[in-house]
Amino acid sequence: MRISRRILATAATAAVLLPLSACGSGDDSSSGDASGKVQGDITFQTWNLRANFKSYFEGVISDFEKQYPGTHVKWVDQPAEGYADKLSAQAAGGTLPDVVNVSPDLAAPLAKAGLAMDLDKDKAAAKYKGEYLPGAWASSQMPGLSGTYAFPWYLNTGPLFYNKALFKEAGLNPDQPPKTYAELFTDGLEIAKRTDGKVATLANVPTIEDFGRYGVPLMNKQGTAFSFNDAKGVELLGKYKELYDAKALDPQALTATPESSGQKFLTGAVAMNPGSALDLKNFKTQAPTLYKNIGITDQITSTGHVNMYVQNIMVNAQSQQKPAAVAFAHFVTDAENQMAFAKQVAIFPSTKGSLDDPYFTKEDGTDETRVRVAAAKSLQTAVNYTPVLFSDQMKTALRNEVAKALQGKESPKEALDNAVKACDQLLQQG
Repeated sequence: MRISRRILATAATAAVLLPLSACGSGDDSSSGDASGKVQGDITFQTWNLRANFKSYFEGVISDFEKQYPGTHVKWVDQPAEGYADKLSAQAAGGTLPDVVNVSPDLAAPLAKAGLAMDLDKDKAAAKYKGEYLPGAWASSQMPGLSGTYAFPWYLNTGPLFYNKALFKEAGLNPDQPPKTYAELFTDGLEIAKRTDGKVATLANVPTIEDFGRYGVPLMNKQGTAFSFNDAKGVELLGKYKELYDAKALDPQALTATPESSGQKFLTGAVAMNPGSALDLKNFKTQAPTLYKNIGITDQITSTGHVNMYVQNIMVNAQSQQKPAAVAFAHFVTDAENQMAFAKQVAIFPSTKGSLDDPYFTKEDGTDETRVRVAAAKSLQTAVNYTPVLFSDQMKTALRNEVAKALQGKESPKEALDNAVKACDQLLQQG
């Protein structure tokens, strides 16, 4: 069974609330010392992986224990539902495992509470930095804190599908899809004009990742306030308003879901839509005409860097076996073990050089490899644009204000000012 995109690629829906008095605070406890002999018992916690990958992880643990005699790894796997709450309870109760699977937003409060080990401050951990893609290593750097608080693990992203036939009918080159937002806006308006508004180019409103890919500074360096309401952010939302008014943005985009957007693309009502290898297989059986005209390109970006989602492995700063914990966290995330995992499920390694492997660069004529190769190429320089402190409540606040701007109820400036105000209030509430 394939891991769902939600579990692989995104964070849990709730923020972790950590009582600092129960956990300790400050940088001293997170610096640690992982030098010394790798030995002792440690606990490793994952997030909804045992059901489908039991043999893989048991193999990794067995290999580690053979490489480091005198070590023993206890593996604990938690269900997807309530994982954030589980981490909170463990942190408050002093039972957080030595090595923990986290997404960046789940690591942030742990780092602030002094529970996530700062890898940059420990020589035994920092020496591994060069093994990982820069963007992946940076995914565990927290606003307002110096340092890196988890090893990068697996990555995910998705290409953008487009309908070549619709581009051709609009007089556009079907082999030159838009790459930047400027090109997207130009092509989108042209397609809407040529089809009298019957064909939209997009079926989704801009998200925080879109603002990031457009080059908008999303947050201040201190991590105390959001900043996506600057002139560039207002410009982006204004361009989307032009698309919406011209019907180049689907009228139902305000309430769209991934499923409804996918259906719009399937029926030819939308010219472009993000997706995965599973979508290609569906096109082949459900919409053979679309399948014959399908184009695959990178995500739209004006920064030159696509968005990626990431899962990481954190070391508990209060572990009693730091040398073993750091060694195991690195072992799980090294190139060999990441590559082995990537061949079992549709994810991508975060280690340098891994994406140059033929597995990620050569197509064999199947839908799976077409998408895998396209996604892997874009991940080489990808960035995790979603701020680690941007919660689901904040995403909803932004979406609501974007909808008001597109409907003309507020100006783009007013909408983004209100969104930033709401997000800042939620940030202060913790």
